[in-house]
Amino acid sequence: MPLQNSNFELVSGLEIHVQLNTNTKIFSADSAAFGASPNQNISTVSLALPGALPKLNKEVVAKAVRIGLALNCTINQINHFDRKNYFYADLPKGYQITQDNQPICVNGFLEVELSDGSTKKIGINRIHLEEDAGKSIHDQDDQYSLVDLNRAGVPLIEIVTEPDIRSAEEASALLSEIRKLVRHLNVSDGNMEEGSLRCDANISIRPAGTTEFGTRCEVKNLNSMRNVRRAMDFEFGRQVEVISNGGKIIQSTLNFDAEQGTTSPMRTKEEANDYRYFSDPDLQPIHISDSWLAEIKSAMPALPNEISKKMIAEFGISKADAALFAEDLALLTYFNVALPLVNTKKSLINWLIGPVRAILNEKGIAIDAYNVKPTQLATAINLVDDKKITQQIAIQQLLPAIETKADANVADLAQALNLLITDNGDELGTFIDEVLNKYPQQVEAYKKGKKGVLGLFVGDVMKLAKGKADAKKLNELILEKLK
Repeated sequence: MPLQNSNFELVSGLEIHVQLNTNTKIFSADSAAFGASPNQNISTVSLALPGALPKLNKEVVAKAVRIGLALNCTINQINHFDRKNYFYADLPKGYQITQDNQPICVNGFLEVELSDGSTKKIGINRIHLEEDAGKSIHDQDDQYSLVDLNRAGVPLIEIVTEPDIRSAEEASALLSEIRKLVRHLNVSDGNMEEGSLRCDANISIRPAGTTEFGTRCEVKNLNSMRNVRRAMDFEFGRQVEVISNGGKIIQSTLNFDAEQGTTSPMRTKEEANDYRYFSDPDLQPIHISDSWLAEIKSAMPALPNEISKKMIAEFGISKADAALFAEDLALLTYFNVALPLVNTKKSLINWLIGPVRAILNEKGIAIDAYNVKPTQLATAINLVDDKKITQQIAIQQLLPAIETKADANVADLAQALNLLITDNGDELGTFIDEVLNKYPQQVEAYKKGKKGVLGLFVGDVMKLAKGKADAKKLNELILEKLK
């Protein structure tokens, strides 16, 4: 059901769960790595054995502050943990350690760009720290449900937006920007397939033009941009249909069926008091000193939007090309190392988004796994720009040769491989004579005005020169002979 009913307006906010990429869990030294055998990354703390006490991982706090700063939040320099009490088989303690009334970050915002070029400012209500629960597995045994506690205690932040979202496109754009930011800041890998980034969507409707909020339903565990859009579109349509038929929306928690593209009730929605929140007595309040906060701020890299705007302004490139650098820190780092070494800055950009990108895609690797160093690529680009080697030979022969010789001097290697453009006019003249003698009819056609055959002559001479000729000079020599 697409968003098409103009009598009603969608009102939505997202709760985005981001798994932080620390080596260990939030309150223990257990590994937080994904993909281990069931119940391998556990300890007395993960199992909640009597007497086991949590100890806060400092890196978790630093990463939460980083994303809070990127989302324009106020950082609460004194905040504490609470217990959220509920029973579930994969929650051994019978409660989850989270933050309720004193989260680490509050009152932020993020501007997202929509497909029509407009921007939308979406408020960030809060960001709070919490631990993940374990995982219940229901499909591996006919009689029993199995429990894997590897994930129990893995550090999370939950980013809670204001109900500012008015379309599925806005929700998807926000989630995309959040994923971009957490990767850029090295806060999380943002891998939705592995559950590192997942989203709950609170969805309600109201008559268009009104300001009062309707009854909301929460769609749980949406694990892709596409599913966020599909769930939001369907739930909007469902609620419009219920209200239009005289029904009433019941506040509830919903499941999204990705195969059918539909939502279905899981349970009626709990209120905050159902969880009986209270301060965790085993954990001291977090004190973020002025000096530590200043240290985190000073280490913040430029954000993707800032990088994109700067590259557009400095190098006159398109928004799409700038986004390639803004969203890939490894590519940006490679670019910045090579930049002072190239004679023409625009050439470096063109190489990185053109030939080099094609090579990386063919190999299935990222730029930081490429065996050609930035300094070596810069030299190769300069050789091409100085017309000492053709771009085709540089791409097809010189770069592959560099890959096998890690510390090679590029200019010497090109010389040793006999790849440099020949300046021997007599040799080129001989090649030109050979080609023109080969095509007497085409020569005659050229003289009668059929200029298109010039490409045939250039191509054949280039073959005889094994690609080691400057195309512009070659054109000039052929035109001179044809006169």
